[in-house]
Amino acid sequence: MDRQTRVLVVAIVVSFIAFLDGAVINVALPSLAEDLGGGLALQQWAVDAYLLTLGSLILLAGSLSDSFGRLRIIRIGLYGFAVTSVLCAVAPTGVFFVVARAFQGAAGALLVPSSLALIVATFATTDQGRAIGRWTAWTTSAFLLGPLFGGVLVDLLSWRLVFWINLLPIAYVLLLMRRLGRDEPNPDHDRIDWLGAGLGVVGLAGTVFALIEEGRYGWTSPVVLVPLIVGVLALVLFVLQERRTAQPMLPLSLFAARNFAMGNLATVFIYAGFSLGPFAMTIFLQETAGLSATMAGLATLPPTIMLVLLGSRFGDLAGRFGPRIFMTAGPVVVGVGYLLTLAVDEEFVYWWQFLPGILVMGLGMAMTVAPLTTAILGAVEPGRAGIGSAVNNAVSRIAGLIAIASISVVAGSRLDVEGYRSVAIFVAAALVIGGAVSWFGIRNPARVTQPETAA
Repeated sequence: MDRQTRVLVVAIVVSFIAFLDGAVINVALPSLAEDLGGGLALQQWAVDAYLLTLGSLILLAGSLSDSFGRLRIIRIGLYGFAVTSVLCAVAPTGVFFVVARAFQGAAGALLVPSSLALIVATFATTDQGRAIGRWTAWTTSAFLLGPLFGGVLVDLLSWRLVFWINLLPIAYVLLLMRRLGRDEPNPDHDRIDWLGAGLGVVGLAGTVFALIEEGRYGWTSPVVLVPLIVGVLALVLFVLQERRTAQPMLPLSLFAARNFAMGNLATVFIYAGFSLGPFAMTIFLQETAGLSATMAGLATLPPTIMLVLLGSRFGDLAGRFGPRIFMTAGPVVVGVGYLLTLAVDEEFVYWWQFLPGILVMGLGMAMTVAPLTTAILGAVEPGRAGIGSAVNNAVSRIAGLIAIASISVVAGSRLDVEGYRSVAIFVAAALVIGGAVSWFGIRNPARVTQPETAA
């Protein structure tokens, strides 16, 4: 295995670990809530505690990656992920589990931007599109493969095995990395923006807490209102801090590049849909449609296969023809897939109520993911690939975090047929908006040759 192949495998496995753990939990939520109690609120926090620290610390992780070396930060993240996985697996209470999930998300934040920056630093510009296509195909498939993998573990043994199993790929990738050696810190690295990092965490924690607990306490309750005010204030201060500090955690200058700015705006809507849709679908299939955890995983498997098979191909096409058309059409196609699932009824029939829509979703996701990543990273100079990747990953995770936290506002307190239909319409609308933002905002690189059009 040559160095480039080894780097690609390490980058894929490392990111897959972080992404899979964010998705595999979906299918375990009913069993988790039954074991530890807590109902829908615990189910939301089981997902959002992880996304909260992952999304809010991933920018800091990008800065650490650029400053202290990609391989060093990946190793620290892997060790942290192993420890927190064990804590999640042995959690005796819901509160203990949620806290452990939050620390696990912090470890996951160290993995994602460093892995993608490692690809950018290793592959030539002409080869990055295909390499990123493979990376995105495999890592994004974790969001869809997770329910099947988790379902089998939950049905055969326990939801706790979902976390014990993390130790195997972590051990494998640590062994694989020994051949890559160690990288040295960058002596000219910027000062770390610790204040910005703290404000970001407080801002997101407060607003997300308010969104999740609003269903139980109401907007006027101090339990909801105080965290909401503190969170919004912290987010405002975060933006002001990033504008005034000489070495910001989130360099606002990155957004001067049109494709970076508009690509991240599109990401907000696209990944809100990509996160909320599978979350609602997996719970609905178990709690309302009556499927087992394994069958719910199998029911959502087809898009995984399509994403793995077609993701690299669409990455190549985006390199040839530019990302704009794929970033536009892909989210719209996924949205159409969700609208097709509106055929769901009290008498659930998977083959015609869900399967056609799921197949369309898979095609649309394959069209979207690699071109979106390529467009955004292509707008960032290689020396800032770590922070550029971190920004986009933070945007995508935070979008999913807020979308899932808002599910009770969209669907009510239970994901019955009407609740699922409301979520599907909401997800489709978000995806169509993401496609529209891409069409009007993204510009194909000048070096890309446009396809000939018929007269």
